[in-house]
Amino acid sequence: MKKILALLLALTLVFSFTACGNTETPTEPSEPADNQTEDQNTVQEDSVELIVFAAASMTETLTELGNQYMADHPEVTIVFNFDSSGTLKTQIQEGADVDIFISAGQKQMNQLDITADAAVNTEGLDFVLEGTRFNILENKVALAVPEGNPAGINSYDDLIAGLKDASIMLAMGNADVPVGQYTQKILTYFELVEADLAAAGSITYGSNVKEVTTQVSEATVDCGIIYQTDAFSAGLTVVDTATAEMCGQVIYPAAVMNVSKNVEAAKAFLEFLTSDAADAVFENVGFTPVA
Repeated sequence: MKKILALLLALTLVFSFTACGNTETPTEPSEPADNQTEDQNTVQEDSVELIVFAAASMTETLTELGNQYMADHPEVTIVFNFDSSGTLKTQIQEGADVDIFISAGQKQMNQLDITADAAVNTEGLDFVLEGTRFNILENKVALAVPEGNPAGINSYDDLIAGLKDASIMLAMGNADVPVGQYTQKILTYFELVEADLAAAGSITYGSNVKEVTTQVSEATVDCGIIYQTDAFSAGLTVVDTATAEMCGQVIYPAAVMNVSKNVEAAKAFLEFLTSDAADAVFENVGFTPVA
């Protein structure tokens, strides 16, 4: 009997130890699946910030198109810097972060393009990425007047007559601004001397086309020479546009800068700006796409 009890006790102890040994330990947090980690890394790596330097006359259109592009490409953030093409050229030259440059004149792009004539690129600057430069848009140099046209200016001929007898005040861009350079050509075409007009108090200046446009909108001048597109955006009346003979064509060149950290994304955005959808936005304010 004692042997049987001893055997039963031994078996009880064995089962007890076995039950204790099977006690589950806390579950460790599971590692994320390899493909999930890869997806997260891919999203982070594909996120791109594009910095676009563009002429002030493109503010409204490029802002609209940039918003459209970002809506369709959530991985891309576009940051615009709008100013006169001369100011933008200087900022690029001085080392500003930039991916794309769109100028309102060939001169400012040529000054950054090592393949341009040395007479224009006098400093031998090399910022334009080879093979990416093209002409994207054409604009018109417009004579715009304030609401109601108080001075009764209806043509460039009226402008010239008023400047000659010092009866009107004209707003124009500075000499380093493309719209100012086009205006200088117009004055030269009509055999007027800018320095004499300025000395007579017949000219005021703006550091970019938006400043000139504001002077006309606020009627602090009798008229201003701006781009047709800026007049449209500001709701101003255009009474005349300059011919190619008067000041040449107003062509906007675009290019990826060779200091860009996002070359492929920059190329893709420029390609979008030549699409039918982009053309419709540009044409709505008076730009003409260049074929």
